Amino acid sequence: MLTIYHLETSRSERIVWLMEELGLPYRMQVFPRETTGAAPHLLKEIHALGRAPAIRDGDAVLAESGAIVDYIVHRHAGGRLALSPDDPGYARYVYWLHFAEGSLMSLLLIVLVLSRVPEAAASPVTARMRERMNQMLSFVDKELAAGPWFAGAAFTAADVMMVFPFTTLRNFLAYDLAPYANIAAYLTRIAARPAYQKAMSLAGPKKKYV
Repeated sequence: MLTIYHLETSRSERIVWLMEELGLPYRMQVFPRETTGAAPHLLKEIHALGRAPAIRDGDAVLAESGAIVDYIVHRHAGGRLALSPDDPGYARYVYWLHFAEGSLMSLLLIVLVLSRVPEAAASPVTARMRERMNQMLSFVDKELAAGPWFAGAAFTAADVMMVFPFTTLRNFLAYDLAPYANIAAYLTRIAARPAYQKAMSLAGPKKKYV
C-alpha cells in the first residue's frame, strides 16, 4: 500500500486528494510544522531534502507533487484522470499539469516572500510582482472560460495540481479572487466534490497564515 508523508498545510494535500478521487488505498503519516512554520527535521529521514510531499511505494521513495501525481495516475490508476497523447485535449492537459508549479506557484512564492518583508512593501519590485500576479490570474481566468475543467470537459490530474496555488493565495495572502469570476466559479465546483471535501478534512490547512 502506498504511504503518503503529509506535511500540514502543504502541497501534499494534493496527493491525498488524488488518492481519494481515484478511490485507491493509502496510508498517511502526518508531520506537523515547527513553530517557525518550517518542515520538521524528521522528513529528512524519508527524503534528503526534507520536504513534502513524498510517497513510499514499496522500495521506491518519490518527492515532488507533480512527479507523484503523474506516477500515481499511470502506475496505479491505469491512466485514469490523465489524458492520453492521442487525445485532442492532451496539450491542454499537460500544459496545466506543469503550469501549476512551473509558472503560477513560482510567481506566487515570490509575492509571498515579499509580503513577509516589511521593508519591501514600498518597493517597486513588490508592485511589479503583484501586477504580474494579476496578469497571470487574468490569463488563467480567461482560459477557464471554456471550462468547466482545465483540460476541458473532464476533471483530470491537472485540476488536482492547479487548485493548491489558488487556495494558497487565499490562505497566505488574503488575495481577493472575486474579480476573477471563472476562477471563483471553478473553486466552487472543486469544493463541491466529495473527494476534495474528504481530503481537506484529512489533510487540508488547519489555519490561515495571513
